[in-house]
Amino acid sequence: MSAFSSKAVLDENGQDPDRWRALLVIAIASLMVVLDASIVNIALPSAQKALHISDANRQWVVTAYSLAFGSLLLLGGRIADFVGRKKIFIVGLLGFALASALGGIATTQGMLFGARALQGAFGAMLAPAALSLINVTFTLPKERARAFGVYGAISGGGAAIGLILGGTLTEYANWRWCLGVNVPIAIIAVLLAFPYLHESKAAGDRSYDIPGAITATLGLVSLVYGFSQAAGHGWGNRSTYQYFIVSAILLGIFLVLESKVKNPLLPLRVLTERNRGGSYIAAILVGTGLFAMFLFLSIYFQSFLHYSSLRSGFAFLPFSAGVIVFAGVASQLLPKVGPRPLMVTGLVAAALGLILLSRITPTSHYTTAILPSLIIMSSGLALFFIPSASTGLHGAGEHDAGVASAVLNTSQQIGGSLGAALLNTVAISSATTFAASHGSMGKNVQIFAQVHGFATTFKFGAGFLLLAALVALAMIRIGRESLVESEGVAIH
Repeated sequence: MSAFSSKAVLDENGQDPDRWRALLVIAIASLMVVLDASIVNIALPSAQKALHISDANRQWVVTAYSLAFGSLLLLGGRIADFVGRKKIFIVGLLGFALASALGGIATTQGMLFGARALQGAFGAMLAPAALSLINVTFTLPKERARAFGVYGAISGGGAAIGLILGGTLTEYANWRWCLGVNVPIAIIAVLLAFPYLHESKAAGDRSYDIPGAITATLGLVSLVYGFSQAAGHGWGNRSTYQYFIVSAILLGIFLVLESKVKNPLLPLRVLTERNRGGSYIAAILVGTGLFAMFLFLSIYFQSFLHYSSLRSGFAFLPFSAGVIVFAGVASQLLPKVGPRPLMVTGLVAAALGLILLSRITPTSHYTTAILPSLIIMSSGLALFFIPSASTGLHGAGEHDAGVASAVLNTSQQIGGSLGAALLNTVAISSATTFAASHGSMGKNVQIFAQVHGFATTFKFGAGFLLLAALVALAMIRIGRESLVESEGVAIH
């Protein structure tokens, strides 16, 4: 039997004996994808200078990835379900490594943008395959909660670790290594995937919904691109809205198609189940609110506290540590108290952290004004990440595991894009208003105005997190007893 088609030989308890080794493989791959987002942000200034990228075009280093990743996740999830999650996981790893290598040796801005888009495309295959592999590999509720705890710790803490690694590589090696480092990581994960991952795929009809794939992909591309345009040109630019109109039309057609075709790309049952729907909405809102912290606090460190890129990365380390520690706590509590108490408590705590962070000034100290907020936010977000990963796949079953995890990832991507556009506009308009009304401050007014703009976005971000808490309170209904049996699915 080939490595691709291997099935699990279950132990005396009916469990996959390689499941914890499989989790290690999935964790390595997931960490690589999460790291890539923040590590490239650190490398961007050096890459821009080396490849002569204009200020207007530099956003495409980030946007090319998010466009491809966010718009292809649904299709990637369905391909994983039908072709086989192990196959697509390995293909995604190899493709991501190839795209990273191309970006690392890029000689023109077009080559770098294309490599980033290719990374996004293969990441859209890899991410849902990884999450659904966890779902079908761990069938005992207690073990599944622990596995999602590891996944949540990686998702929440990996971004800050990427800042440290990116700062180190950029400062002591070369910006190209921020992309090239993915190659050995991916190769190691592939070599471990062959013996330790076992194939699973959806049972029943595996035909593809091509019209649905086209309309969903183009609709999401238009939506994400619209947010990107709004971030760059402002919401007052009328041409921005044409992308939202096109997106609404295409996504409307997509929903109509999904209700009529025999084997839809996104079965509407995935969205209409109350608990999964609540998880997806909350994920959008959290993605929107979190953007404020990562983007503007990073700028604050470097522009106002005058930290180097490496020191800025280390300044985020307590956030990573908090997520990792409380992810373990959440995975232990999830089978005992159920998802809703953890999600609501975590989101309220994260919102409180952002509100505390909104008190910063140009002369604030890291240890007194920022560190406590990072710890409170990270602990709260960990309490949200772990149960939301579980409720986002609640009752999806073997057939829809990949597409359900893809919707969860897509929700986070769309939320991040919305946050990029909306909160950047809030920061600029708030800073402008502050400067106009505080002219008596003289030459210092612009400094205080910019930080005031950051502080305002933190308040808006807190508002989105509180709204997510209300959504979780109203829509998440499964209790701990539901984690005890119903989500166990067989491996095919």
